[in-house]
Amino acid sequence: TKKILGVQPIRNTFNGKMSFFSRTLSVILRCWTRWYDRDDPGGRGDWEDLKNLRMENPGKICLKPSGIDAVTVDGEIPAKETGQYIYATDIGFICRNEDQEFEKCLDYKVRFRCPCIAPPLCWTDWFDRDDPNGQGDYEDLKRLRKEYPGQICPKPFRIQAVTVFGNIPAEDTGHTFQAYNTEVGFICRNEDQQFGRCMDYKVRFRCPCFFPPECNPICQ
Repeated sequence: TKKILGVQPIRNTFNGKMSFFSRTLSVILRCWTRWYDRDDPGGRGDWEDLKNLRMENPGKICLKPSGIDAVTVDGEIPAKETGQYIYATDIGFICRNEDQEFEKCLDYKVRFRCPCIAPPLCWTDWFDRDDPNGQGDYEDLKRLRKEYPGQICPKPFRIQAVTVFGNIPAEDTGHTFQAYNTEVGFICRNEDQQFGRCMDYKVRFRCPCFFPPECNPICQ
């Protein structure tokens, strides 16, 4: 019987709970490490075991990975689909040439699922790029990022909108919003209001306090 144990990727345990205008972390974040390819199938086979990987990459792999993923170096074929006899356990990934029926092991690379540290979060400055004249008040992320490059993280965790005058929370104004979320930003259209037009709003976002401008700030 082929020994193929635990090779399939583990489901992402990042569970974003959406409220009307926020996204919060509800569980511990778990992230994939980078790919490792420390061995090739010459000799006994391909040994991507944790003991040697940790020695060669100190501090890069957690003590108790919750998942392991293995694919071929060429073509990135999942190990479970290669038809080879492989071992994926708590010691890492091993493919032994002596176990194969017709050929030696393919060359594999592996990665591991580990806890990752949730970054400290901070509010951005308030942004007020539009006023309610014309179509309404458009404080959407696409336009905000264009006008304020590098000041808003790629994936905000929360959004907050208040009126420019009086700092009244948007949800207390009675207005109808086309968008009020961390994916689009904030949009109030005059045509959607039952009485009058939109008020003038400003918005801010909850982001990691420090983040690279060109990449997802979490789990890279």
